[in-house]
Amino acid sequence: MQKYTFNILMAFLAVALLVLAQYRILDNYIQAVIMFGGINIMMSTSLNLVNGNMGEFTCGHAAFMCVGAYVASILSVLCFGDKFGDPLLPAAASYFVFPVIILLGGAVAAVSSILVALPSFKTRDDYLAIITIAVNYMVISAIENMDFVGGSRGFQGMKDTVWAMVDSTPSWLAGDNDFPWVLLYVILFTAFDVWVIRRFITSTYGKGVNAVCQDETAAEIMSVNTNKIKTVNFMISAGLAGCAGGLFAHVIGYVNPQSFNILKSTEAMVMVYLGGMGSLSGAIISAVVFTFLLEILRSQALIDFLMAPATFVFPDWEPSAGVIKWVMIPLLLVLIMQFRPEGIMGNKELSDVFPKLKKYYTFK
Repeated sequence: MQKYTFNILMAFLAVALLVLAQYRILDNYIQAVIMFGGINIMMSTSLNLVNGNMGEFTCGHAAFMCVGAYVASILSVLCFGDKFGDPLLPAAASYFVFPVIILLGGAVAAVSSILVALPSFKTRDDYLAIITIAVNYMVISAIENMDFVGGSRGFQGMKDTVWAMVDSTPSWLAGDNDFPWVLLYVILFTAFDVWVIRRFITSTYGKGVNAVCQDETAAEIMSVNTNKIKTVNFMISAGLAGCAGGLFAHVIGYVNPQSFNILKSTEAMVMVYLGGMGSLSGAIISAVVFTFLLEILRSQALIDFLMAPATFVFPDWEPSAGVIKWVMIPLLLVLIMQFRPEGIMGNKELSDVFPKLKKYYTFK
């Protein structure tokens, strides 16, 4: 029983969040921040599989998030929206079909990752980084030229599925308020993401990934099928990013190709390098820190206070919080790389830093 203490604590926390959201103790803004935190955890941990555990260097992870977001959005509108005609399914099926839609978006993103997996057989480091940036631009440009999903104007209608889930919620569960279905699924998929990655990196395939990271040639000599390992690793990483994209689309209710440009990929890399390469717990911690840092720096009053010395010297300058935060966050990353280049956790897990924690949790 002691071995499951941490898991029980996390389950209790999830239930508490849902109850607080159900009774409107957590307002919509706080719920949105929590959901973006979960999506960022999925992005950082999935990218960490490639950049951290396998030692490759990809810079276009947002492309797979984009594929998952659009595939899930189209399926969602087809099943429960009226943008393409009458809904294919009744609203009562929405909360059963919604997770399937998100998984299908992740599956298509996983297949599309072969565009990156194949070049990785022959290239590494800077060359692979350039290829992944190119893939990111290819995906965005392709979607911008698809008029049936709105092209560069974006695509919407996913909220129909959210309202279908809310409207068909049993009265014993909903009570007087709307049940927070999207929050529930973000929590479930975040837990699923961490469980899958934990299981994968401790499996035989996961040990092969670490062998490729240490020395690819030596791994091949030891009979490790490096091409197969790379392909599987890329597909799992992209599939989880695709699931994150599908959830992102339904939280926002609108997707635009430029929401998944190179800046989004950079956010994922910042979280991975901030947490520590190859550290699952580091990627989770950095995603949480990054999410709340973004929200704190949205405050114009805080930016005015921090920039007071500069505005005193240049009184005509009116720094905007939306602009300055993208100066301060990279500056924070530069300082961390300068004084702690291995990131917050290095390549260690939380249980390596605090060994007594091993008594309280298991993912198996």
